[in-house]
Amino acid sequence: MTEPTDKQRQYREFLELLPLTLALAGLPQSDHGKYYNEEQIDTRLFAVRHAYRAARKLAREIVQ
Repeated sequence: MTEPTDKQRQYREFLELLPLTLALAGLPQSDHGKYYNEEQIDTRLFAVRHAYRAARKLAREIVQ
C-alpha cells in the first residue's frame, strides 16, 4: 500500500470534517428551485471557511 500524499490526506481530512463544518456553519439549505446570488454565495463561503477552521481546531484539541 502506498503512502497517501499530503493533498490526499488533506482532502480526506476535509471530507471527514465536512459534517461538523456544516453543522458549525449553521447554514440553511436553499429551497428547491431557488438559487443564491453571488453575494449570498460569498457570504456562505465565508461562514463555511471559518467553520472548517473551527472544526479542524476542535478535532486537533480533542486528539491531543
